[in-house]
Amino acid sequence: TDLRPLDILSEAVPAGGPARGMRVFQAQGVLGFQLSASRPRALGFPASRLFIHCDRFPEEFSIIVTLRLLRRPAKRNEYIFTLMVEESPGVLVGLRYAPDKLHFLFWSQERAGGWQTRVTFPNVSLSDNQWHTLILAVSGQSFSLTVDCSIPKDVVVETPFPASLSVRRASFYLGNRRRRKGVFTGLLRQLVLLPGADATPRICHTVNFKVATLSVPTVLQDVPAKPVSNEVLKYPYETDMKVTLGARPRCSKQEKAQFWFNASRRGLYLCNGSTWLSMLEVQHRLDYVEEYQNLVTNSETMGVEVFTIPKVGLFAAMANRITPPGSAIYRWTDGKFVHYQNIPTYQAQSWKYFTIGKKIFLAVANFAQNERGQEFSVIYKWSRRKAKFITYQRITTHSARDWEAFVIEGEAFLAVVNHREGNNHNIDSVIYRWNPRTGLFEMNQTIPTSGAYDWEFFTIGPYSFLAVANTFNGTSTKIYSHIYIWLSGSFQLFQSILTFGAADWEVFHIGDRVFLAVANSHSYDSGMPAPSNFYAINSSIYELNITAQMFVKFQDLLTYSALDWEFFSMGDDSFLVVANSFDGFTFSVNSIIYRWQGYEGFVAAHHLPTVGCRDWEAFHTAEGSYLFYSSAKEPLSKVLKLKTT
Repeated sequence: TDLRPLDILSEAVPAGGPARGMRVFQAQGVLGFQLSASRPRALGFPASRLFIHCDRFPEEFSIIVTLRLLRRPAKRNEYIFTLMVEESPGVLVGLRYAPDKLHFLFWSQERAGGWQTRVTFPNVSLSDNQWHTLILAVSGQSFSLTVDCSIPKDVVVETPFPASLSVRRASFYLGNRRRRKGVFTGLLRQLVLLPGADATPRICHTVNFKVATLSVPTVLQDVPAKPVSNEVLKYPYETDMKVTLGARPRCSKQEKAQFWFNASRRGLYLCNGSTWLSMLEVQHRLDYVEEYQNLVTNSETMGVEVFTIPKVGLFAAMANRITPPGSAIYRWTDGKFVHYQNIPTYQAQSWKYFTIGKKIFLAVANFAQNERGQEFSVIYKWSRRKAKFITYQRITTHSARDWEAFVIEGEAFLAVVNHREGNNHNIDSVIYRWNPRTGLFEMNQTIPTSGAYDWEFFTIGPYSFLAVANTFNGTSTKIYSHIYIWLSGSFQLFQSILTFGAADWEVFHIGDRVFLAVANSHSYDSGMPAPSNFYAINSSIYELNITAQMFVKFQDLLTYSALDWEFFSMGDDSFLVVANSFDGFTFSVNSIIYRWQGYEGFVAAHHLPTVGCRDWEAFHTAEGSYLFYSSAKEPLSKVLKLKTT
């Protein structure tokens, strides 16, 4: 069998450039073809140009497609390609997309008259304005679809793909079935037939799975460079860019993917549907940090969550220790945080803001029991009518420390860290799944934890991970914290890392590199001699080693009972700030901002006086960039402004 890829898309493109009915279009820095519905037959060519030595379609093969579908609802069916015999309406082989489904069609001629078989892959969501690479592997009765190199979806059908399918007098058609109805409306970058082999191993070895390629037409391989002198572009192409000038315009769903050029700041911004994201501007460098606002809080603050409610504003939720009066929510007003709402909490440890569809939620992790001896944490929902958060769902927890919200394969989850039950630190923490029918979170999975403090969810390519910071097992803080990977509908152990009273995980990216930082709070072991200082201890940064498929230690940094890491960027520079809380003698300890220095790793750049620092949050407004720290030892938190040059 000849295993060379048969590039269907390239065969449809004349040597001089795109054919009639094809336009080169750029989206997200990647080129693709936009197909016209006016002349469907012009987007076809005889199958004999690909099947030179044999007029039979291969019995086993892979089809590789890279495409980008629009976010708007697709038509009932849009054809990615078809193979049809001249003057016959039947489709010999075809691929079509319907909302959240992908259909593979083939014609079996083993019986008189023949019939068409449709193999359906459900729950395939591609209409998100993003590039995706699909690999369809076919062998007999087995059909396997891999999207963006994620876990394959396998289907076995009664009717096998024919062993001898004639392609005599047949033609390939791009994005249609010889009719205007059902024409593909997205962008097409790659369409390749690989006979006799599963293409997955050949495709899924790159970092950017969504635009992984086996063969792409020459005209689409590179974004045309700037012409030299009077030279014109070799191939004309278009881009879906609209730029607005002048004062700051509105950014809503109607303006999504539009650009705004801010002449005063010399910056180019992209609307993501709710806020303007900086794409290009004069790069500022962090010069120094100044005190901006002293925020007197209800009591000591164990954590702070900064979030934005679309069309309402910027908020900060403080997890205050004492009840009453509970915890407070502040709103950013005229460049300062102003008290907005009080919520009853019970030794609150942290807040988590998240959304499900149009619903807006805020979950609090309560550490203590209420007045009735009940112990639960609470999910609050934003009421648009009352313009405040109201109680939505109570969940039984055990000395809860943290919530983490995340989405996997379109489903919403909420994970709680249970620290201890009575004096028992070795208990289960729980992952809840959102039930759209009942509108409630329901228990989905339990994971054993030891005095846990923090969950951290992150994704790498198509894979989802959840890391837990285990702090104390009843006798020692020198215990393993764990990283779990989502496989076959649940989290399974991926890697264990030795930590020392781990209080926080922070994942971050610098370029294509993925890092995971742990905040170690103290070293204690009842069976070992006491160290000279329990609290002066290294916290560590780990980097993902793709070859070894594990995180390996990258750097140790001396910290003092570290309780939190926060990663942030300014211009081209990356930073980590640590919450140092106690040095063994005093809670008045400097917390440190580390600057990324490439080969040197992270280097201390700024020393910030803090008192019992518990949590850091970085945030940005139109006026500038800020750091917000909460104190667990005094009813005073601070907003610091990052001054730039």
